[in-house]
Amino acid sequence: MKIQILGAHNIESRESRCISLLIDDVLAIDAGGLTSSLSRAQQQKLKAVLLTHQHYDHLRDVPALGINFSMYDSTLDIYATRATHNVLAAHLLNDIVYPNYMAKPPERPSLRARELQAGKEEKIDGYNVLPVTVNHVVPTVGYQITSADGKKMFYTADTGPGLADTWRQISPDLLISEVTAVNKYEDFARKTGHLTPALFREEMRSFREIKGYLPQIVLVHMNPLDEKGIKSEIEEVVRGLNTTIRFGREGMLLRL
Repeated sequence: MKIQILGAHNIESRESRCISLLIDDVLAIDAGGLTSSLSRAQQQKLKAVLLTHQHYDHLRDVPALGINFSMYDSTLDIYATRATHNVLAAHLLNDIVYPNYMAKPPERPSLRARELQAGKEEKIDGYNVLPVTVNHVVPTVGYQITSADGKKMFYTADTGPGLADTWRQISPDLLISEVTAVNKYEDFARKTGHLTPALFREEMRSFREIKGYLPQIVLVHMNPLDEKGIKSEIEEVVRGLNTTIRFGREGMLLRL
């Protein structure tokens, strides 16, 4: 399994893109930095996009994908929970902000809504995809993706602490997790459903207690303004857990 981190942050700028992952060139998770990272030819290789939740920095490129696929008279499947699809239809693909590419062109819509349910595994283009509920301020799922050869990765999406039930449902070789802010913003992180290095450390202790191991770990969704501080505080987490933790970056390539 080849995983490219197209966007690794929570703020868009020339130096950083909002979160988006690409698996084997065909399966995308979240669309924060999708169209800005891929050529038109690369976009046409996509078979499906999995959305974790309704926040703009995770689904903002869906309308752009709609118009791009309409130009090629082709269709792209957009997988999400019903809650996320409802927000997408009401606020972006609503024929006001952007055309409803779920229904246009009528003979062959360029986007096709596919509903997922948390806890129910689906087969999508050769991958087993398991959506798992996480703890954010709006309904959100992380995704465990299992390739045909049995390799597994899990992306937490945006989440706060208290993930014991999530860990019980997964067994990844690679964990891609958010850590958004430095420790001094713990109150903010708890209120908004995010992790700091200290909160992440507790979640990894919980993971190891429940699963008996720690997977490979890569962190994303950092606030670029706090990234230096996050990296410094993660050094203490690494020592405490006696493991290796890497930081995602735009263009980073991972293989399982």
